[in-house]
Amino acid sequence: MSTELSKARELFDSGDPQGAMRTLRLAADTLAPADCAPLVGRLAEGAGFDDLVEAAAALAARPDRPDALYDYGYACIERGVSALAVPALREALRLALAPRRGGLFGRAPKPTYTPQQILLELAVALEDEQRHAAAVELLTEHDGLLADWPGRYLVVHNALMAGRLDTAGRVFAALGEPSETWRPAADRVRRTLRRSGLAAPADLRDLRGWHFTLTGGLLTTLSPYGFAAGMTGRWAYYQDGFDSCRRGLDRLGTVLEATGRRPASVALLPDRGSRALGLAAAGLLGLPAAPYRPGTPATLVVAYDLNECDPAVLAALRDRADGEVLFEHATCWTDPPAVSADVSTLLVQHNVAPWEPSMRIGDAGEPERTPADERSAEELAEEIRAAEPEPDEGDGETPADPDELLAAFAARVRGGWLGGPRDRVRSAGPVPSSKFA
Repeated sequence: MSTELSKARELFDSGDPQGAMRTLRLAADTLAPADCAPLVGRLAEGAGFDDLVEAAAALAARPDRPDALYDYGYACIERGVSALAVPALREALRLALAPRRGGLFGRAPKPTYTPQQILLELAVALEDEQRHAAAVELLTEHDGLLADWPGRYLVVHNALMAGRLDTAGRVFAALGEPSETWRPAADRVRRTLRRSGLAAPADLRDLRGWHFTLTGGLLTTLSPYGFAAGMTGRWAYYQDGFDSCRRGLDRLGTVLEATGRRPASVALLPDRGSRALGLAAAGLLGLPAAPYRPGTPATLVVAYDLNECDPAVLAALRDRADGEVLFEHATCWTDPPAVSADVSTLLVQHNVAPWEPSMRIGDAGEPERTPADERSAEELAEEIRAAEPEPDEGDGETPADPDELLAAFAARVRGGWLGGPRDRVRSAGPVPSSKFA
């Protein structure tokens, strides 16, 4: 038994199933799927995932069957552990492509799944794990099994997410006409390729350029810490402040000025954080504010964190009204919201809002917990408006990002901004950043 599998079992037996699963996920490519299956089945049983329990038992019993490997991999994807699906589906594909050996009376069992089905599911698993370059290589290697839709479309999509614009453009240009089912995906690719031409990302550290290319949104600030060490402008953990909220609204004003956008009003979302930020934006921009109503043209919709918003509101925001601009202050890059904002202040994995309970270092040098700020949205808005933000100099390793640079970028890409639906983009794209496991 491998060291990592032994460690995972010890964690499970000690009452730490999360630690056990985390260990399995990190070591998945080095572990035989059938060896992991019994422990995965026990973990699935504790979570109430009957489909994965059944698939894990079947794989443990018949590790040489492509169908058992496929069913296990499929169940892993469905239950959010695609890392475990990858090696199982790789082995299933290898076995499915191998010459069939004769079984009893010279007949081998007929497989339930075709090599093409297994290949596409493996590509999905790699995509879920944001291993986009590996997905491109896999699909390209087995091009003979692919149809244009969805097979070669998946090549295009993963090439875009891997930052391989030349490959994406070349393969997309050769695709046949999509069916109605795949037409929205084709339109999405066209918009993405057009945005890439406007943004012209300099390299795989150009976070603002790639963020616009993939999501259509304008990122207004970069984290000034750890850029060279692997954060590349994103935050893993951020303790937000009223001064940061004010700076985000100031940078929003820079974008609106550079793109020539003049909203007629501010739309207030119902959660307290968004309402506070929206009222502050209305005061700073000199605009009237009213509760958000879907379909209202020429509005600036202000959200603090879209993941905290009502799902019905997010569904309404996917299709934009004429002249509508969606602004989000703190955008989660590891769990992107259901819609992509048109403007984001910052990209963060875990954010603590200024009004939430937080930890700080007290006068005695010891950490202490501060209570929540229970003031009304109106009072919080006044606090944001009164703040006097100063750019954080950080560690000195992040490239300079003055207002003029942001304005120049926004002006350059405005022809491809605010176009099409606000699709969710699940991948962080080709710019790597460190994050919590």
